Amino acid sequence: INMAKSAAVKPPKKPLKSRLWNQRYLFLLMLPAVVWVVFICYAPMTGLYMAFTNYSPTTEGYFHDLLGAPFVGVDWFEYFFQNDFVMIMRNTLATSLLTLLFSFPAPILIAIFLNEVRSMRMKKFVQTASYLPYFISWVIAANIFLTFLSGDGVVNDILQFLHFTDEDILFFQKGPYFWWIIAIANTWKVMGYNAIIYLAAISGIDQEQYEAAEVDGANRVQRIIHITLPTIRPTICILLILAIGGILNTGFEQQLLMQNDSILNYSDVLDTYAYRYGMKNGMYSYGTAVGLFKSIVSFILVLSANSITKKLNDSALF
Repeated sequence: INMAKSAAVKPPKKPLKSRLWNQRYLFLLMLPAVVWVVFICYAPMTGLYMAFTNYSPTTEGYFHDLLGAPFVGVDWFEYFFQNDFVMIMRNTLATSLLTLLFSFPAPILIAIFLNEVRSMRMKKFVQTASYLPYFISWVIAANIFLTFLSGDGVVNDILQFLHFTDEDILFFQKGPYFWWIIAIANTWKVMGYNAIIYLAAISGIDQEQYEAAEVDGANRVQRIIHITLPTIRPTICILLILAIGGILNTGFEQQLLMQNDSILNYSDVLDTYAYRYGMKNGMYSYGTAVGLFKSIVSFILVLSANSITKKLNDSALF
């Protein structure tokens, strides 16, 4: 009994200074990452104050100009809400929701189909071909879509060959088409790469479950519905939370590279709008206010999606 009591007694906790000294090498290894986070991630956030001022750069220096700028409160936010808010949010949400509609289920389907393929050669070929677009820059990807969807592009040739249309369709001259083009481009770009996450989750499933289900007479579809999907549901929920949190991040490069003045009322989203006014037009405070508004809404969406998912099936980020 005495031995059990002595074993249960916890050793005295060392002083903080002693523990820090004993782990000094670990802290030295961590130091570059901490410096990077502080200077690259947090230090630029001082510029958020710009959204509440009428900032105008001079030769006196950034902090001098920022602290000396007249404070205007939420005037820039009110200006945004009273002018282009409805149009910009319509374009942003339309593009984002269409992208979510296509890009979220596509990787799940690819991962499930690849898991059912028995030929390793075919499986590797499809997997490589599907995630290769992820490594192509948006400059190249945008030119591919611009070429394919031009008046004399491949898509128009196919549509005319199949007698779906008798004349060229100017896809990049019709505003509502742009939302669908961006959604398809985003899906094509990331679906193969995101499928790797689901493939990793599927690979962790105990194969005895499939064997037992097969013995009980379950076919492939039934095994997918009753074994594969329920097992990877936590992964699906977490990625859905992240997708909802980034629903306002419709993209910047693809929008900027494929838009033109004739469809600007449909192609302009929060990111391109903030860039155009903040950088090109020199309205730094206004561009910062638009960007800050997007960040706040995204943060609220992450918290809301996390809370709802946690209540439904206990799968959440935090």
